[in-house]
Amino acid sequence: MCGITGFVDYGHGSDQDVIRAMVKAVDYRGPDSQGSEVYETATAKVGLGHSRLSIIDTSEAGNQPMSFGHTTVVFNGEIYNFREIQKTLTDLGHTFQSQSDTEVILHAYRQWGVELVHHFIGMFAFAIYDEQERELRIFRDRAGVKPLYYYYHEDLFLFGSELKSMMAHPKFEKVIDEQSVVAYINLGYVPSPQSIFRNTNKLEPGHSLHYSISNREIRITKYWDVTEFYSKPKETISYDEAKDQLKGLLHSAFNYRLVSDVPVGLFLSGGYDSTAVAAILQKDRTEKIKTFTIGFEEGINEAPYAKDTAEYLGTDHTEYICTEQEAQSIIYDLPFYFDEPFADQSAIPTILVSRIARESVKVALSADGGDEIFSGYDFYVRLRNWQDTFNKIPSWLKSAGGYACHLAANLVPSSRIAQKHKLHSVGESLHPNEKIQALNFYHNAISIPHVVKSNLLVNRLQNHPNGLGLNVDQFKNDIEVVMAMDFKHYLQNDILTKVDRSTMSVSLEGREPFLDHRIIQQVAALPFEFKSKGPERKILLKDIVHDYIPKSMMDRPKSGFGVPILGWLRNDLSFLLDEYMSEQGISKSGLFHPDYVKEIIDQFKSGKFYYTPVIWRLLMFQMWFDRWMRP
Repeated sequence: MCGITGFVDYGHGSDQDVIRAMVKAVDYRGPDSQGSEVYETATAKVGLGHSRLSIIDTSEAGNQPMSFGHTTVVFNGEIYNFREIQKTLTDLGHTFQSQSDTEVILHAYRQWGVELVHHFIGMFAFAIYDEQERELRIFRDRAGVKPLYYYYHEDLFLFGSELKSMMAHPKFEKVIDEQSVVAYINLGYVPSPQSIFRNTNKLEPGHSLHYSISNREIRITKYWDVTEFYSKPKETISYDEAKDQLKGLLHSAFNYRLVSDVPVGLFLSGGYDSTAVAAILQKDRTEKIKTFTIGFEEGINEAPYAKDTAEYLGTDHTEYICTEQEAQSIIYDLPFYFDEPFADQSAIPTILVSRIARESVKVALSADGGDEIFSGYDFYVRLRNWQDTFNKIPSWLKSAGGYACHLAANLVPSSRIAQKHKLHSVGESLHPNEKIQALNFYHNAISIPHVVKSNLLVNRLQNHPNGLGLNVDQFKNDIEVVMAMDFKHYLQNDILTKVDRSTMSVSLEGREPFLDHRIIQQVAALPFEFKSKGPERKILLKDIVHDYIPKSMMDRPKSGFGVPILGWLRNDLSFLLDEYMSEQGISKSGLFHPDYVKEIIDQFKSGKFYYTPVIWRLLMFQMWFDRWMRP
């Protein structure tokens, strides 16, 4: 796990000092060593930089940038099957100078070119500079575990693991993209491929970027997409056969995530996902897996469940109960580590548990993705119930019903936000096509109410269309449409961003066992009833977990990983609202109406504001703006 960055500067103003500054901006991602190289071409200077967290082959032989012939790579992540690939390449005549997966990337590129990525099981963002061909090729992993931003404006192309490395370049222009502000207020994060700044994008998961230095052209290519596997015919396989195959695949994927030359641990919540990882890994080992959990004096506390699970499985468990003051102190760090406005409040406990784990290990497994892959969210059950109800309405009546709901919403006074929001949501959701209807339900469930958005934002730009480019006709099941949306957007832009920045804030490598692409592909092809039926969720995964741990221990309501942030903002932390969301503070950006912000803050403090998530989103934006947009 590392930080990568680089530039192609046609103005020739960039040099070693610049690339070193870009590396230094993210040195906490890789404090073990920092490296940089600058190359001269006839038309431009090319810089590559790397900050290293040594995990595999911790010797200097693994330092980067690393070169082989006329190609040089900077790499963030891990190729878990690198030893098998190395053997294949050795049999083909390649020789290696190290035992690092980085060197395997270079030789794989020499052997297979851009097809190299199809050989990899891993999480990665890497850039290969080909000095002979005068081109830069950048790849991002299939699920989006590792981040990659790029910037192109006038005579400058930049890339980096985080925005702050690119912001360290003296020519980077920090101009806020107002469309991204609308998306952020709506979702609580800036969705890819957008970023908070103009001329700046995220490379989307499962994509590669080819930048020709000679003609200054960018070409983006998709090499993997989860929707492809939902569109295929479902496998004709028995439930027991599917269970046996999946259990073997989970064993392979989870054990790959232990490939390391440094200590590895696991975040354990006591829920099904992290319990599955802990149980499968601990079963065949005499050495105890290190597991970590934090609890809270108030709010949601899963620590007792995790402790029971750890004792049953026999892991080496660490539990830490955080004080309210410890959790609150993290808030001030969030704008620095999350270069963009980011409003998932579970970043606070994720940073805290990362700090505890880093005292004992250098790598931690985080069991994210299970809900998206196995249909685990409560929302999916509610969506199925809504669909069943709405599908009783004849198709020819749905359009008229939608129009009537919109008309009724417009007649409801603006002060009655909840009623207007529900009527608008029902009106937009009614659609003759069940899959589009499900997508519209999803969009409205996660979106800010129209009346709040229209009153809050100075520039009422339209947000992304509901499907964000999703072709619903290729799906076999309407719930799988929403699962794919969560996988492609919420998982990548929220959950994985949270885990990456939180673990990296303490120089800890976070790995995602469930996001092995082989698991995703196999489960997507299984009959939907193996995953969810009626009120039952994650059927197949839960059944596997029950082979390792009694069902009676796991049979409890699903809980999250959160802190009582809204209560804090009404009490101990109310001064943050006064400081950052005053009329003067709000006016600095010119993006929000100060009078309306004051109105909703007053309503929030008195417990009368309907859509409370927008309060935290506004605060996080204001704190980000104060940190990164000061003159």
